[in-house]
Amino acid sequence: MIISFFPLMLFSLGIYNTLEKHYIQDRTADLQRQANIIAGNIISSGYLKSINLEQKKVFSDEIQQKSKEIGARIMVFDAKGIVLNDSNKVDVGKMTLQKEVITALEGTNATYLLPGSNIIHAVVSIKDDKTHGIIAAVMISASIEDIYISLRSVQKQLYVLVILTTLVVGFFSFYVSGVLIRPLKELVKVIQKVTEGHLDQQIPVRGKDEIADLTMAFNHMSERLLEVDRSREEFVANVSHELKTPLSSIKVLSESLLLQEDLPVELYQEFLEDITSEVDRQTAIINDLLALVKIDGKNMELSFNETYLNTLIEDILKRLHPLAMQKNIELIYESRRDVYAKVDEIKLTLAISNLVENGIKYNNENGTVSVILDADHQNAFITIQDTGIGIPEEEQKKIFDRFYRIDKTRDRATGGTGLGLAITQRTVLLHQGSIRLTSKEGEGCTFILRIPLHLSS
Repeated sequence: MIISFFPLMLFSLGIYNTLEKHYIQDRTADLQRQANIIAGNIISSGYLKSINLEQKKVFSDEIQQKSKEIGARIMVFDAKGIVLNDSNKVDVGKMTLQKEVITALEGTNATYLLPGSNIIHAVVSIKDDKTHGIIAAVMISASIEDIYISLRSVQKQLYVLVILTTLVVGFFSFYVSGVLIRPLKELVKVIQKVTEGHLDQQIPVRGKDEIADLTMAFNHMSERLLEVDRSREEFVANVSHELKTPLSSIKVLSESLLLQEDLPVELYQEFLEDITSEVDRQTAIINDLLALVKIDGKNMELSFNETYLNTLIEDILKRLHPLAMQKNIELIYESRRDVYAKVDEIKLTLAISNLVENGIKYNNENGTVSVILDADHQNAFITIQDTGIGIPEEEQKKIFDRFYRIDKTRDRATGGTGLGLAITQRTVLLHQGSIRLTSKEGEGCTFILRIPLHLSS
């Protein structure tokens, strides 16, 4: 309201001053014009040269009549400054010492407003039509009180307009601020609840303005926080379960040994082998967890070097060849071009090895695992196909989740920890690449890795 009030007041004062100046200038010009007309009539009628009393009376009557018409006082001075005629009949015969009258008798017309008064004076010199010498002067004095009466009326209207406009602006601002602040206050309350741990908070979206955009962004953030919290809880639960399972097995096996006496050496050996297997399984889980934590760390340092991917994949397949031979799985490698890329060789090797190893473990007897290497001018493409059991369509979105297994029994039988694909995906993302899965249940899986040849800054 204050911001709107002062500019409006300044604007009103500006209008008032402009109108005042305009009206006074207009009245001054009118008085100047009337004075020139009277001076012309005096010259043309020859009143100043006449000694006839009759003509002087007519002259005086005309001055009176003109004074009433224009609503102003008219005075005529001779060359010496003596008042020859006064429409008010007050100063006739008196000498004037007014500077403006003297100036007019010297040949300079003038208009002026006396300080502290509302009367305008217009003084015009009268020149002889033959000699062109100054023989007299005419002064018209008029009040401008009517101008100020009109201006005061305009001023009142302006003040009323300013007050009404200020009130309207104030109420409108109050309403708009309420409309804007209410959802923001609601948003602040909900944010406070979220900071207290209530992550399932949502705010109704109203309208299509910036507040609605902010509300939608908050709702999306809240959903993501809730999803992350659920994922964290699920991850902790899965870690606890995965670590608890081998410990439970070890406990059962060891108790069985302790509770039974005089067991054959072969049975002791069998139980100890099972215990060793569970210890190895727990070690694998812990190692994968440590690897995943390192990859997820913000300060994770990668060692990127120019690497010949053809040789890297060949080495991976050679190392996994014995595992494939156990199930009579054929490993097929197709290199469509020589590919050099700037990668972290150790971590990328781990990612590709996980995919090829899964293709072997979850394959059928006498199946195949194909690895195809190709590239364009920007990216390398590594395709890993198998003829295994495949993944149901409804399960494919969850396949990169930590500890997620389609068939937990089968995974435990093959020694999987449920972290391999999560590690693989995170490794590919760290290389600014992507991984895509296509699969049909019973027809195998195809993983396509896209790795940039050169990292962008």
